Amino acid sequence: MHTYILEALGLTKDFNGFRAVDNVDMRVKAGDIHALIGPNGAGKSTCFNLLTKFLKPTSGQILFNGQDITAESPATIARKGIIRSFQISAVFPHLSVRENVRVGLQRRLGTSFHFWKSGTHLNQLNERAHALLEDVGLATFTDTLAGELPYGRKRALEIAVTLAMDPQVMLLDEPTQGMGHEDIHRVAALIKRVSSGRTVLMVEHNMSVVSGISDRISVLQRGRLLAEGTYRDISENPLVMEAYMGTVSTQLCQEAA
Repeated sequence: MHTYILEALGLTKDFNGFRAVDNVDMRVKAGDIHALIGPNGAGKSTCFNLLTKFLKPTSGQILFNGQDITAESPATIARKGIIRSFQISAVFPHLSVRENVRVGLQRRLGTSFHFWKSGTHLNQLNERAHALLEDVGLATFTDTLAGELPYGRKRALEIAVTLAMDPQVMLLDEPTQGMGHEDIHRVAALIKRVSSGRTVLMVEHNMSVVSGISDRISVLQRGRLLAEGTYRDISENPLVMEAYMGTVSTQLCQEAA
């Protein structure tokens, strides 16, 4: 295991002459919760999609445990242990909470494409599914249809499904977006809890979440890496203050004090 489990080296992405990500060097330390932040239009989502191979970089390298994965497909890097979530809730609404988690666990059986098999052969996964649901606080919702869950609980279910795929690196795309105050704190605490023994890279706008659970933070502005460090480091950086044009900087200063 390398000190840095995920690395971007000179990562660049152009769209028809527009440079969305510009020569970004970023290193995510194994075992850290690493936040990627920046003002709107900074290139966070593009960078995130490059790292998870949903976009092909114009130039640069992506390394996982020191191995070059720049040319690999999203499915291939997922099998290596890099698993991502999305901004929009992505559960199977007509399956139960347990069945959603079993979809993630099914890969371990090696029968993902055995469509002719009865669904009862998945019952062997129920015990592990229940344990994962307990980990994310959803044990009492086991038989509930996923589509009937409140939004914050759906996010918790997504994390359970992600954990079911046994990730080395969890990449979370704005995990608290659109949540109420109570759900934000619940999901932030959940991310902190399930990060034990694995690495988390997340794009997140909520500074209280970032300050509360992040070990290290990278700040993007106009596609470039503007600053990197602990929350105190970036909250005291005048370039970061200027980038946010006062909209978040007051909160950054107050929380760092």
